[in-house]
Amino acid sequence: MNLANMHCAPGGQAVALDDATINTHLTTLSGWTRVGNEIRKTYTFRNYHETMAFVNATAWVSHQQDHHPDMGVHYNRCVVAYSTHDAGGITLNDFICAAKIEALTK
Repeated sequence: MNLANMHCAPGGQAVALDDATINTHLTTLSGWTRVGNEIRKTYTFRNYHETMAFVNATAWVSHQQDHHPDMGVHYNRCVVAYSTHDAGGITLNDFICAAKIEALTK
């Protein structure tokens, strides 16, 4: 299953995943961890310009998928956290977007 090539289910149609499925998907995404009802990764950069370029690229992907992360933006790092609030947990949409964000950094 190539998550980066998939598309998010429309709002309200995503279903929360069970722990085993979440753990399986996490093994395919380097550096992503589960923190409660979200998956999270901190990306580091050389400077603010690179950080903002990443934030803008992430925003574009999020807009295209209509699935938006919480982000903490700092001078040389960005914390990205995905959760599907209307599903009450972590869904396939979260992993799809995380994989697409990973593809930006390759």
